[in-house]
Amino acid sequence: MENSDHIKSAYDRHVKLITQRPSIAKGTQITRVKVREGLTCDIEAKSRKFITDIALDQGGNDQGPSPGDYCLAGLGGCLAIGYMIHAVRLGVPISSLEVEIQADYDLHGEYGLNETPAGYLAIRYIVNIESDADEADVLRVLDETDEVDSMLDTFRRPIPMERELRLNQATPDKRLEVK
Repeated sequence: MENSDHIKSAYDRHVKLITQRPSIAKGTQITRVKVREGLTCDIEAKSRKFITDIALDQGGNDQGPSPGDYCLAGLGGCLAIGYMIHAVRLGVPISSLEVEIQADYDLHGEYGLNETPAGYLAIRYIVNIESDADEADVLRVLDETDEVDSMLDTFRRPIPMERELRLNQATPDKRLEVK
């Protein structure tokens, strides 16, 4: 795999830095989401900007991936990146890697029509790998990654959540128009 040296040195550098200065491993990530028009939202995460929206038939403008798309893509991307990092670390050659995320849902819950949970009911991930390595070595990469993958952990473990409201009086010229 090209970039193996870059990936391994970056990983080793981070491990050394965190080991030497444990306090730098902790922080708070802030992502801002602002409604632009209708249901289209501008997102700012670190130095990156992107949008989310929902389909026209759901009342959106269909200007970008839905929040659910980003949620599942985040999980799949984190797993894929983690598998590649651990493969490089462990010296397991991988020619191709793809993670497919499957999520079951029931919109009855999201629309408050019954007691069904509003979120995903089940999530599965299928890892397709092309490699000359033994299956045991590939499974070691997957198992070690799954133990420490941050998005997988976030999905598996209940996380404390709290809401805060900051209410400001709107002026007539600043009211959002929902189409």
